[in-house]
Amino acid sequence: MLLIGSAPGFARRYAFRARLFFRRNSLKLYYSNGACSLSPHIVLREAGLPFDLVRASTKTHALDDGTDYYTINPKGSVPLLELDNGERLSEGPAIVQYIADQVPAKNLAPANGTFARARLQEWLNFITSELHKGYSPLFNPKTPDEYKTIARENLAKRYAYVESQLAGKQYTMGDTFSVADAYLFTVSTWAKHVGVDLSGLPNVQAFMARMSARPAVIAALTAEGLIKAAA
Repeated sequence: MLLIGSAPGFARRYAFRARLFFRRNSLKLYYSNGACSLSPHIVLREAGLPFDLVRASTKTHALDDGTDYYTINPKGSVPLLELDNGERLSEGPAIVQYIADQVPAKNLAPANGTFARARLQEWLNFITSELHKGYSPLFNPKTPDEYKTIARENLAKRYAYVESQLAGKQYTMGDTFSVADAYLFTVSTWAKHVGVDLSGLPNVQAFMARMSARPAVIAALTAEGLIKAAA
């Protein structure tokens, strides 16, 4: 006897229904080129869901058409995910998990309620609090140079931990890509712009190379003008 959900073709039927639903209820991602919104941008492409990109400047807090972004997101930050029904969701770790849960057959995140899902959330929390926020003072022109040195030292310690956790693994959760990898990749692309040296971390370097070769990552980087389109 076959259990519900184990029948051949179940995953394909589920994916088809998901695509059909999102054709009627398309998503909109508010982003800024190369910002942390690159993470859900990558995840949307990995998920294969239809979506529109709307650029919101992190400097002027305006859309390309001049709309005040604060009227859309009172926080003024990206990313922001908008559903066709008007619902909006902010904060990258929440957004990428929501996207993953819409396409469970893609295995972008473990099932809710499992230990593996808690482990994924552990990674997302670490990246957002220890890495993402660690970069913030390095992008602020008002940050004293003395404190920037401390910030770089703190990030070096955090990346030493990441290096140890990637030993013998392809991705943060093992040998399978998850939404945490999109986030780790995104924040780590900032390193070269603010003087954070990752060259002595072979596992991190291999991870970045592996991520850079994924079609969804290439597509997202190209769409945001961060790399040139292939000839």
